[in-house]
Amino acid sequence: MLPKLFQIGDFFLPTYGLLVAAAFLTALWLAGRLARREGLDPEDVTNLGVYCALSGLAGAKLLMFVFDWSYYAQNPGQIFTLSTLRAGGVFHGGLIVALITAFVYMRKKKLPALKTADVFAPALALGHAIGRLGCFAAGCCWGVACDRPWAVTFTNPDAHSLVGVPLNTPIHPTQLYEAAAELAIFGVLYRLFPKRRHDGQLIGLYLVLYSVARFLVEFLRHHQQANPWGGPLSSTQWIALGLLVPGIYLLRRPGAR
Repeated sequence: MLPKLFQIGDFFLPTYGLLVAAAFLTALWLAGRLARREGLDPEDVTNLGVYCALSGLAGAKLLMFVFDWSYYAQNPGQIFTLSTLRAGGVFHGGLIVALITAFVYMRKKKLPALKTADVFAPALALGHAIGRLGCFAAGCCWGVACDRPWAVTFTNPDAHSLVGVPLNTPIHPTQLYEAAAELAIFGVLYRLFPKRRHDGQLIGLYLVLYSVARFLVEFLRHHQQANPWGGPLSSTQWIALGLLVPGIYLLRRPGAR
């Protein structure tokens, strides 16, 4: 739709990058606010958010390389190009690496793991919703052909050259589907935050709700890679199913605050 906010010569400011930065800052602000409400050190929580964001970006890129290994193995020089740097990567890869980073950091700072994770759950959902608007602006993560009234048609040649989205073809706005789902998840988590029964409930609910939403949206997304084992499910759907398990465990986990 609008992959370049403005351009001067060869330099341009990507709309995706601007919205991802806005998503990060918004999520960080919200996490700090909720941390203060829970009696946690806002500085430690803010630092945790920064480390998770950096490791998440690396993890998203890493999983992108894994999924597109055949391409990057034949074109290794593309790994270090500006277009690869601008690519968003695979969210689940970022989430997994960020969770590992969070675990290590929280143990080091002696932060209560589940309470801290609950603080980040609404912030993660809100930040992801804003970030998906960046995907829509860039054209990445596009959907399959669609004949519904709400289908979108990309016509900007920059979107096609940057991310490969097909032009002049009505497709499902899967980016907006996911943004709407994440915004709804944020609303549920934020309202439930002061009413949760035990630590870990919110992060568990986030993992369950997001995994279900992503699993369903994936059926409408265009996949450049073949499904693993030739089955009906994409790699991302298998990851979503994997994250569903700890989410259910955390929801059912008994315990007092």
